[in-house]
Amino acid sequence: MDTIYSSMTVSVTELKRNFADIIKQADESPVAILNHNRPEAYLLPAAHYERLMAHMEDLEDARLVHERANGPFVEVRLDEL
Repeated sequence: MDTIYSSMTVSVTELKRNFADIIKQADESPVAILNHNRPEAYLLPAAHYERLMAHMEDLEDARLVHERANGPFVEVRLDEL
């Protein structure tokens, strides 16, 4: 059995028939789209997707900081800038 990471699920057929109603019912939450009772895709509100992307960028930045924390470092004087 597949794990579903959403509290709301709809079938592909239902999504085709009632897209606007499903978006309204979702109320800023993700919707799992099922194909033959298995999760095929997730429908995310734009704001949710944007937060997710920003979080992923923050994680990548933190990884780079951690990776580069011990150098190597380049000495630069202000007058060289």
